[in-house]
Amino acid sequence: MPTPVDLRDLSWIRGALQTAVALEHSTMPLYCAAMYSLEVQNYPSYNTIRSVLMEEMVHMAIAANMVAALGGSPAIKGLAPSYPGSGLPGGVAPDLRPRPAKLSQATLKAFMRLEAPRFVLNARQRGSAYPTIGAFYDAIRDAIKRNARAVERAVRLGGPANQVGGNLGYLTFGRDDPDPVASFLHALDIITEQGEGGGEGTVETAAAAFQKEGSHYARFAELRYGRRYRPLDSVPFSLETEREFFTGEPIAWPVVVNTLAVPADGYEAVLALDPRGPEVRKELESFDEAYTRMMLALDTTWNGPVETWWPSLGAAVTQMDQMRVRSCFTIMRNEIPPTVVARLEELYPREFRALERYTDLDRPVFYGPRFLNNAA
Repeated sequence: MPTPVDLRDLSWIRGALQTAVALEHSTMPLYCAAMYSLEVQNYPSYNTIRSVLMEEMVHMAIAANMVAALGGSPAIKGLAPSYPGSGLPGGVAPDLRPRPAKLSQATLKAFMRLEAPRFVLNARQRGSAYPTIGAFYDAIRDAIKRNARAVERAVRLGGPANQVGGNLGYLTFGRDDPDPVASFLHALDIITEQGEGGGEGTVETAAAAFQKEGSHYARFAELRYGRRYRPLDSVPFSLETEREFFTGEPIAWPVVVNTLAVPADGYEAVLALDPRGPEVRKELESFDEAYTRMMLALDTTWNGPVETWWPSLGAAVTQMDQMRVRSCFTIMRNEIPPTVVARLEELYPREFRALERYTDLDRPVFYGPRFLNNAA
């Protein structure tokens, strides 16, 4: 149950922003898994997913800076998204069942649900407390407005954690900010607008700084429909009219490595039956170690000595590149034996339909990265 509105004080805001850090991070393994599955890394689809992923990283940084500005210490090293789970952190989009998987129509449909503005949802989906990411941020926005004096006092006092990324263009929140409440609200507007669009009836961004670029929802829709977004002045955007807006330049479907969507056990049942299981396990663990080191470096970036945040961020970027290399050039080159694929329904009776939806079981099937954070 969400906290009653009248109890959403400064402590609640700080906790909700920490949940926002977890929420933004939870999207990254999903988008990475789809991006890594592309055989060639200069496809328009690769660049589209990468552009969204980079913005999600910025959103996570903004949320962490807001936590730090309010005197908190962003908890990053222990983040471990639960896949498959019910929705996203904070109880957002509870009808969604996300799991790392290759790029596919099913994956894009899930990504669009993840980034959806409220006006494209059906009545059942709209019935939850936080049907969208934007709805969750709206709750934070309202709480900040109602606790404006407490928020300003907290920012003036500061805290032990670092403000990260000002020299990279990320929003930071200093003690000398003349209007920290307005800065917080502006930050939330950026996050929601880049994800969902500028408001009711549009999936374009409205802010001049975004130059009317497509929202994350629109960019994934372009890939799903295979056409660039084309605005229609006389037609409001809705679930019924959506397809009409994606009739621009064609986008060719890329060559995709047919990875098995990651089951809840992280392939353990598959590895036990694979004659090459011990070798593949080492490659999976090598990826997980790089992922863990990235999370530890990011945690140090915010919570370590101020003079170390820049080299720590650099170390995190290095591990991100290692993740890409170890996924694309090692893990995903390992085919799962057809005899094991034939037993998936037996091995995963509760998950089989989902695995089948995200994986073409009539073609050779390969392992994919599983994103286990060993520091959690």
